[in-house]
Amino acid sequence: MSFIVAITDYVFPSLEPEQRVLAPLGVELRPAQCKSEEEIIDLAQEADAVLNCYAKLTARVIEKLSRCKIIARYGIGVDNVDLAAATGARIVVTNVPDYCIDEVSDHALALLLALERRIVAADGAVKAGAWDVVAHAGIRRLRGQTLGLLGFGKIAKAVVSKVQPLGMKVLVYDPYLEPELVARHGAEAVSLDRLLAEADAVSIHVPLSPETRNLIGQRELTRMKPTAFLINTSRGGIVDEQALAEALKAGRIGGVALDVLSVEPPPLDHPLRGLSNVILTPHLAFYSRESVIESQTKAAEEVARALRGESPRSPVNREVLGR
Repeated sequence: MSFIVAITDYVFPSLEPEQRVLAPLGVELRPAQCKSEEEIIDLAQEADAVLNCYAKLTARVIEKLSRCKIIARYGIGVDNVDLAAATGARIVVTNVPDYCIDEVSDHALALLLALERRIVAADGAVKAGAWDVVAHAGIRRLRGQTLGLLGFGKIAKAVVSKVQPLGMKVLVYDPYLEPELVARHGAEAVSLDRLLAEADAVSIHVPLSPETRNLIGQRELTRMKPTAFLINTSRGGIVDEQALAEALKAGRIGGVALDVLSVEPPPLDHPLRGLSNVILTPHLAFYSRESVIESQTKAAEEVARALRGESPRSPVNREVLGR
């Protein structure tokens, strides 16, 4: 018996890992780079499984997946999949929750260091012909500063282990965790308002959901120190970007480093593009040669389990399995 596996979109140099995992099952891979609901429906309506990267799997799309047993995301977040619709259609949705932990935590640390040491600004000044140490006289010693973490999952825990040797104190806001769990990692659980008021840098590590959309808006930005930095390697949409641009222009926050934006790629007139105290990277934090292969392999293995009638390793809508 052969199966059809649709790949809605991908950013990988090859699909060899998927082919290696799924070929023994007689799978026909149908890869594409879908940009619209219609393209996804045309590709996947007869598929037994769907592998998905960034394409939005809406309720309308999921309704048309007449044979689909599983939607396997190449990543951790599932905010581009309508989970309620998938659950209603009895399609299990899986993710890869344990990949790119090192990569994203490294990237968050790199952005923190780039902001604190003014790496990007200094590089641009030197390349433009300036050689002026005094222009960067506001640089502060990292040891003794406070880092605030929004969310305390695997990546945030890895960030803690990397900044503690640098001598930073860590505060954590995660209302779903007991303070004792945070304390076991050498950090302190606090309220959001206290974290914003005391942190010299705030790094975001929460998923995008209705509860976290615009979690950092005008109110929250006014509670931060005017010298503080904001770092986001999680999801665009968690930060109100218009409010952030206004705060930067008014000097109410020291600087920003974002790997994710609400619209990717951002339009040319995006309010953050032209600001000197902003560092932008193109949703790069997850990426390394090793993490990409790991994501592809683990997502494909979830598809293989589903096609064999086995339970997946990382179901997001676990209630489907009971049906």
